[in-house]
Amino acid sequence: MPNTILIIAAFALAGVGLGYIIRKVIAEAKISSAEAAAKRIVEEATQEANALKREKELEAKEETHRLRNEIEKESKERRSELQRMERRLLQKEEGLDRKISNVEKKEEELRKKEEENRKTEERLEQLHQEQLSELEKISGMTSDEAKDVLMQRVREDIDHEITMMVKDMENQAREEGEKKAREIVTLAIQRCAADHVSESTVSVVSLPNDEMKGRIIGREGRNIRALETLTGIDLIIDDTPEAVIISGFDPIRREVARIALEKLVSDGRIHPARIEEIVEKARKEIDAQIKEEGERAAFETKVHGLHPELVTLLGKLRYRTSYGQNVLQHSIEVSHLAGIMAAELGLDITFSKRAGLLHDIGKAIDHETEGSHVQIGGDLAKKYKESSVVANAVEAHHGDTDFNTLEAVLIQSADAISAVRPGARRETLEAYIKRLEKLENIADSFEGVEKAYAIHAGREIRIMVKPDRVDDYSSIKVARDIVKKVENELDYPGQIKVTVIRETRAVDYAK
Repeated sequence: MPNTILIIAAFALAGVGLGYIIRKVIAEAKISSAEAAAKRIVEEATQEANALKREKELEAKEETHRLRNEIEKESKERRSELQRMERRLLQKEEGLDRKISNVEKKEEELRKKEEENRKTEERLEQLHQEQLSELEKISGMTSDEAKDVLMQRVREDIDHEITMMVKDMENQAREEGEKKAREIVTLAIQRCAADHVSESTVSVVSLPNDEMKGRIIGREGRNIRALETLTGIDLIIDDTPEAVIISGFDPIRREVARIALEKLVSDGRIHPARIEEIVEKARKEIDAQIKEEGERAAFETKVHGLHPELVTLLGKLRYRTSYGQNVLQHSIEVSHLAGIMAAELGLDITFSKRAGLLHDIGKAIDHETEGSHVQIGGDLAKKYKESSVVANAVEAHHGDTDFNTLEAVLIQSADAISAVRPGARRETLEAYIKRLEKLENIADSFEGVEKAYAIHAGREIRIMVKPDRVDDYSSIKVARDIVKKVENELDYPGQIKVTVIRETRAVDYAK
């Protein structure tokens, strides 16, 4: 039994020793494997680092080569540019040398001419002295005595000539002043073109059908009464097919009624409550349009810093007419005309345009306030802090007040130009047409005239004459005779150009 235990113990000790040896061998094997793996990783890392290093070196070489090429290219371009500049400088220097040489030649020529002139002057002076001596011998007077006699005679002649010259200059100055004034006015009219729209006291609203008239009238006329009461206009519903006439002397109320009625017809719901709502919306829309029109007028004429109330009053002029001429368009045109004439005369352009735009501002409320539009406009200008010169121009543009500035005179002239331009107002249109007809009739009354045409708004008339009855020389006489007859029988602004055309045509046919 004890031996068995010893054997078992011996085997146990041998197993422990064998296990230790086996574990040591395994550990050493793992260590060797790890060392080999680490060595392999180090070698691979070294290879990758060397490859990366070679790659970076190659990229650096390529970048260095590229930069060197760019620098060389840029250097070549700069050298070529410097060479071009050098060639230009050389060319300029050669040109300057040639010019200097030419200048030196010219200076030499001038010196020679000066020397010749000096000798000529000396010779002339010598001849002059010889002539004086000879004249003194012939006349028996000294040169001083002859000078006194001549001076006395010359003085008498000059006094007479001066008197005639002064008279001629006065007449010429008067004619030139009138001509210059006509030129300035004509230039201002030609450079300013404004549209004129004739308006009346009625507006027409189209309806989709005649059945809509009954809906507008409403039960027992309540709809039409509500519309007339709210807008202050008269609604005329007659036999006119598919149309309703809006009548009223207040253009703003008439426009409100027109917009409201068009909206009601388009909407289809027509009853007193809806009418009141639509009329209120139309009023707000008109107020916005009034403000927009006033701002547009100020912007178009480049008049800045106006009081907001003045801008609103300007917008109201959009719905006011005078003899068919829109007052706002008229005010804008007067502003442009006054500015153009002020520029021609060297006056204050800004002030002239401002006063021209505001000159009829009183017409915006003349139906609400006592007094003429001139007086109302002057009061408004003072009320809204416009300068005293602007107020004076507004008050004086119809001659009710004395002019304080030359610009105020321009406002009156521009107002008259805008009002009397052909086609601007209905009452002057007929006279304008009659003047054109009379101008053509005057030309047609001459013998040999085939046809006459008034063109350029009556500023020119072209006359076709019969070539077999009027020759080239006679056509000049015809033009002069027509001019005289026009001046004697016709009243017209500015001047009228008369052109006589004589044309000879030779026509044949090849067969």
